[in-house]
Amino acid sequence: MSSAPRTIIDKIWDAHAIATREDGQTLLFIDRHLLHEGSFHAFDQVRKRGAQLARPDLTFGVADHYVPTRNRTAIAPEIRRMVDQLVDNTTAHGITLFGLDDPRQGIVHVTVPAQGLTLPGLTIVCGDSHTSTHGAFGAYAFGIGASEVAHVMMTQTLWQKRPKRMRVRVDGALPPGSTAKDIALSFIAQVGADGARGHAIEYAGSVVRALSMEGRLTLCNLSIESGGRLGLVAPDETTFAFLKGRPFAPKGEAFERAVADWRALASDDDALFDREIVIDGSEIAPVVTWGVSPEQALPITAAVPDPDRIDDVSRAEAARDALTYMGLSPGMKLSDIRIDRVFIGSCTNSRIEDLRAAAAILAGRHAVVPGLVSPGSAAVKKQAEEEGLDHIFRAAGLEWVDSGCSMCVGMNGDLVPPGERCASTTNRNFKGRQGQGARTHLMSPAMVAAAAITGRLTDMRPLLEGRTP
Repeated sequence: MSSAPRTIIDKIWDAHAIATREDGQTLLFIDRHLLHEGSFHAFDQVRKRGAQLARPDLTFGVADHYVPTRNRTAIAPEIRRMVDQLVDNTTAHGITLFGLDDPRQGIVHVTVPAQGLTLPGLTIVCGDSHTSTHGAFGAYAFGIGASEVAHVMMTQTLWQKRPKRMRVRVDGALPPGSTAKDIALSFIAQVGADGARGHAIEYAGSVVRALSMEGRLTLCNLSIESGGRLGLVAPDETTFAFLKGRPFAPKGEAFERAVADWRALASDDDALFDREIVIDGSEIAPVVTWGVSPEQALPITAAVPDPDRIDDVSRAEAARDALTYMGLSPGMKLSDIRIDRVFIGSCTNSRIEDLRAAAAILAGRHAVVPGLVSPGSAAVKKQAEEEGLDHIFRAAGLEWVDSGCSMCVGMNGDLVPPGERCASTTNRNFKGRQGQGARTHLMSPAMVAAAAITGRLTDMRPLLEGRTP
């Protein structure tokens, strides 16, 4: 192996490479394979081949995508069938399952890291595009398709092409009220929805280092929306402190040895990246999306753009199409856009830090539109209730429900009605994402809370004055 300086991306790749073909594809060993209800297709492939799982001990199932957030005893028959299939398949193959009745149940990208299953230096895959979330711990984590899920099941390996390397440095200090969600949306708006295509992204810089693990999880979660293969943050003291004592994390001396290995994952000082982007963190303001792609985002203090003033022909046409769908006019202030409902949840922003941020805005105030708050896991829900956050949400007039993907993907009746506008903490604002004809504006939890109170897209910073997020 070359002694040349390497990035964290290359270090993890090299440690897991088994063989490389002439076409450049490398067979990687997979350390963690995460499954949800949609995995029944892959189990069917395994069954048809008469095969067994290579490493069921490295495979973990979670019921999250299709589970209802209300009245779980009255699940629709087709959903019950998928949940039951997950139970049957994981039981048959000896796979650990965080099912509906398990206190560890939750959205896979929330509950798995909280259990200490996501560790620095691991390769992690799941049949879900936002698996990049786990990169917050310095893991090489990415989403895969159904046929790839079956391949990992049977071999615990996967053929992959080595990605290009991108480093996004966010230096300086975030202004009060700006969050990891705002960093991510600002970056995506700058490079575009395909700007990081073919790249693995390392997030670095003083702003990233100052983020909590919850903030890093949000940042890495949104890597996919820039077209990146994955995103990660080199592990540091914040990472180690979060992992210590977690159920599946190493214990005692094994943990100290692991930390020594994890420290060595950091990119070498002279490591080369194929592309590097530097962002001034002090210039990042609270951001909202105005269109139908995460790249169509601007600071809340801005106005809806005029497509006639956009030089790029394809972007101008995309903006016209977005404004037609969203029912907006060029030049109108973003803060004048009225909303019909709010949603706080999803694998992007449903952790305890997110709920606290929203509650800090909502405390003692009342929402003027309906809304749904879905914590990211049963454990997060329990902690939030112990802290009294559920009382704040309910007193504000919002609905407090169980964990699941919920309104992020428009499941089980958690829908935005056609033509309605939703301020949402989710990761995608595509046409129909939250329901047919739904109009979605992405933003941070505190910004969603502010929108709930005013009934329009709102700068949350004045509402936060004198309060602790």
